[in-house]
Amino acid sequence: MVRRAEYNEDDLRRMMLRLREATRQPQVRLVFRDGHTLEGAITFVERFGTGRLINIEQEVAENFNIYELERVEF
Repeated sequence: MVRRAEYNEDDLRRMMLRLREATRQPQVRLVFRDGHTLEGAITFVERFGTGRLINIEQEVAENFNIYELERVEF
């Protein structure tokens, strides 16, 4: 069983806003809490807190959860 770490509600709200803005960008970088990064275009379903990053050039697509992210750069 995996326990979700406690997050500050303000931090989550800021991350949601950042992800909402990132869906309109052609290229973003997601930095995950475990240290790895991914670049590409994203979709984000705010209601579930999940999304998908797609990098056409590298032929990579990966699902993500808002709780896995450290920051979003664009």
